This record gives sequence, structure tokens and C-alpha cells, in this order.
Amino acid sequence: MSGVRLRVLSYNVHGLRDDRSALIGLVRELAPDVVIVQEAPRRFRWRQKCASLADDFGMVVAAGGMPSLGNLLLVSLRVRVHDTWCLRYPLTPGRHLRGAAFARCSVPGGQFTVSGSHLATDPAERPDQAALWKDALSSVEGPLVAGGDLNEGPGGGAWRTVADGLIDTASHGGGAALTFPATLPRLRLDALFVSPDVEVAGYEVVETEAARRASDHLPVLADLMLPAV
Repeated sequence: MSGVRLRVLSYNVHGLRDDRSALIGLVRELAPDVVIVQEAPRRFRWRQKCASLADDFGMVVAAGGMPSLGNLLLVSLRVRVHDTWCLRYPLTPGRHLRGAAFARCSVPGGQFTVSGSHLATDPAERPDQAALWKDALSSVEGPLVAGGDLNEGPGGGAWRTVADGLIDTASHGGGAALTFPATLPRLRLDALFVSPDVEVAGYEVVETEAARRASDHLPVLADLMLPAV
């Protein structure tokens, strides 16, 4: 397997309401190049809170926070960020505002775009959000990594919309890849997808005691190989 390595973690951190020490220790131990965060700080003092979380992880903020409604992209110092942008989905009255974050990045010898989103719990609004995210993902040129909490499993229409034309990194792992709830997972809500030009060297749902304390979701981790440039 040739190319440029990239380790990516996608994680719904439950609004940082659980064991923060366990969360920090887990992410530092996994040593990802990129963390795609769902339920990151998005309201009062969100910049400071996002920066503090990044610092706790030994990383820096690439994009997200309030502009992408709680989706946050963090990167290690190995990653250079060239451009960022955010997407907001239309508001359904009485529901949460949601969106997506994007960052165009490079590492020595390779380049990629990463995006993260957290789709609605409401099955009536989730398909439209998935379609909007997919349209934005489809406009990206070059290697792509997309991670998020889709709030439904692989059989759902929103999941299929996002996954169309992409590689589900879980196909390179073992087991059922269940991620929720963390204490006794029975659903697969969290996913990492890559474009076909990205090789998947490894995949796992991180199911440790620390992961069960850190959030109500288990994180998903993928070791990728980007095409060399």
C-alpha cells in the first residue's frame, strides 16, 4: 500500500458533558492528524471553548464551531490548512440549526479536503440535510474525507445519499461497527467516508473504558493513505 498516511478520528463528544479527562486522554493516545467533532461548542464564548478543546488534544482549530453549528475540525501541527468554509442547513421551526464544516488541507506529500456534519434526529428533515451536504461534498475536487453523526444507520435514505460514490471506511474493519450508545452500542450512527482515490489502511470503532466514559457515542478511527502529489 503506497501513498501518504493520514489518521482521522470522527467523534460526537456529547456537548462535552461527560468525562473530559477521559476524552482528552483517549484522543491524545490515538494521536490523529484530524479530528472531526460533532456537538462542539457553538454558543457563548465558543471560540475560546473550541480553542481550549483543541489545546487539550494537542491540536489546533481548522474550521467550525458556531458558523457550522457545532461541527468542528481540529488538526495536528503536521496538517496545513489552506481554506475553510461552512454550510448551514435551513432551519425547521422548533428544531436545532445544523450545518457542516469544510477545510482544504495538505500534509507533506499529499492533499485532501475534510468535512464534518451532524444530521437531524428528525427523519422528516434529515434527508434534505443529507442532500445539501452531499451536493457540497460532490463539488470538492481531489481526495475527500467526510465524517459525521448521521443519526441513522446504513439502511437509511440519508445515509445512502451521503455514501453514494464514496467508500465507507468501515468496510475495511471487522465487526458490526456499532457506535451508540457508548455503554452498550446497538446502533451504527457514526461514519467516515472517503473518495475512491483514498486508500483505507485500517478502521476501528474505539471501544475502550475511556471511550465509554468520554461520550455517549464511540469514536470511529481510520488510517488512510492519500495519493502522493
